[in-house]
Amino acid sequence: MALKEFAGTLPDFAKDIRLNVGSLLNETVLNDQRKYGLLLACAHGSGHKPLVEATEAEAADKLSPEAANAARAAAAVMAMNNVYYRFTHLAGNDEYQRMPAKLRMNVIAAPGIDKVDFELFSLAVSAMNGCGMCIDSHEQVLKKAGVTAEVIQSAVRVASVMKAVATVHAVSA
Repeated sequence: MALKEFAGTLPDFAKDIRLNVGSLLNETVLNDQRKYGLLLACAHGSGHKPLVEATEAEAADKLSPEAANAARAAAAVMAMNNVYYRFTHLAGNDEYQRMPAKLRMNVIAAPGIDKVDFELFSLAVSAMNGCGMCIDSHEQVLKKAGVTAEVIQSAVRVASVMKAVATVHAVSA
């Protein structure tokens, strides 16, 4: 089942979410690698297996194996980093921010695709996970690379819709 069909299984109270999935699939601000990479990273970032399966099917013929792997890797490394860095940011003791993380995150330096695209995937998953420190860090890298606010906003729109799809489906399936 492809993503639009999956979204079609959402209940009537989530009609806006269904419509937003259609809008994401017709998105023109993002190129296909960014659009489908974001959809895949956010599906994996949601942790909702049925959404992951539908998005994997949707992206299968639209992403290179390297781009699909990078999207999955962004979700995986952000699952770890967003918890760690959100803690260091929110803890009342700023000593934690000065300590080395001691976490492997080599994929950030060598994602196998254009670094800007990987940063965009990481930003979207960080937005889903609510890590302000990571959001700021990825947004700064993207702005420095010349990525427009419109592209960044589109990435976060993908994250918001995919999170909503996962949430609604998990409680209504």
